[in-house]
Amino acid sequence: MASERSFPDSFIDEDPKKALEELNGALEQTCDNAEWYCQRAYAHVLLENYSSAVDDARRALELNPGYALAFMRTGIAEYHLKNFTSSHEALVKGQSLDGSDGAFEVWIKRCEEGMQLGSHNGTSHRQQETTPRLKHDWYQTDSQVIVTIMVKNARKEDVSVTFEEKELTALVKAPLGEDWCLTIPLLHPVVPQQSTFKVLSTKVEIKMKKTEAVRWDKLEGEGAQPHAKHFTPNEYPSSSQHTRNWDKVVGDIKEEEKSEKLEGDAALNKLFQQIYSDGSDEVKRAMNKSFMESGGTVLSTNWMDVGKRKVEVSPPDDAEYKKF
Repeated sequence: MASERSFPDSFIDEDPKKALEELNGALEQTCDNAEWYCQRAYAHVLLENYSSAVDDARRALELNPGYALAFMRTGIAEYHLKNFTSSHEALVKGQSLDGSDGAFEVWIKRCEEGMQLGSHNGTSHRQQETTPRLKHDWYQTDSQVIVTIMVKNARKEDVSVTFEEKELTALVKAPLGEDWCLTIPLLHPVVPQQSTFKVLSTKVEIKMKKTEAVRWDKLEGEGAQPHAKHFTPNEYPSSSQHTRNWDKVVGDIKEEEKSEKLEGDAALNKLFQQIYSDGSDEVKRAMNKSFMESGGTVLSTNWMDVGKRKVEVSPPDDAEYKKF
C-alpha cells in the first residue's frame, strides 16, 4: 500500500531530485502523511529550495505537532533564509521534544550568532525579507582572501568587480534582469592590483591578495556590514581606478596558487574544497550528509559508511557544546 512506503534519509541523500519526484507522487495519493512531508522538506533543503522546505515542514507539524524532526527541518530551512528568529524558535521547540539530538544545540548556536550579528547591524527581520541581497561566503589562505557570490548563469560581461584597499564592490547583472551591487568593507587591507575574479556557472569567485600574511578573524571591518543594492541601468556606480583587465592577471594568480604553501586550517580548508570539487557524486553526497547531520563537526567522504546511518555530532576532544 502507498501509506506503507518509506523514504529514509539515505534514499534522499543519494538522489534528492529523484526522491522529490517520488515524494510528490506519494503525497498526491496520500496528503495526510507527516513523515512524507518532513522527508520532502529534507529533499528541498538538499536542493536549496528553502521556502518549499519550510512549507513542507510546517505541514508535517500541522499533522503531527510533536514531530521533533520536522522542527529541525523548519529550523535549518529558516536559517538558510536568514530568518534567524523563526529558525531559533523552531529549533528550541524541537530540542525540548528530543534533547538527545546534539544537532539541535549546534544549529541553535548558529541561529543565535546570526541573531546577534543582525542586532549589531541594526537589521530587523522585516528588513531582511524586503532588502535585496546576494548570498556570499568566504575563506582564506595565507596570502589570499576568497569571496564567492552565489549567482547562477551570470555572463562574464555582466560582472564588474572593483577593489579598493579596504573595500570590495561587485556589480552583477543577473540573467533575469535584476542588477545588484554588493559592497563589503574589509577587515584588513588588500592589494587591489594583485586581486582578481572569475565567473563560473554557479558563482562569481573573487580572490584578493593580502598585504600581510595574517589570519583574518572575519571578512568585514569593525562596525561595518556588507550590503547589497538593486540598481537600474542608469544608477551603476562609476568604475574605480583599480579596474583592470582581469583576464591578463588570471594566469599569474593560478601560478601563485600552485607554488603557495599552506599550513594549518588554510591547508585543510583548501584540501576539503579540492576533494569535493574532484570527488564523485557519492563522495559529494557523503560530505553533504555528514556535514549537515553532524552540525558541521564531521566531514566524511565514505558514502558506504555514512549512507547507512545518521552521523552524530562529534566535537573535537578539546571542545564541548553548551546548551543555550
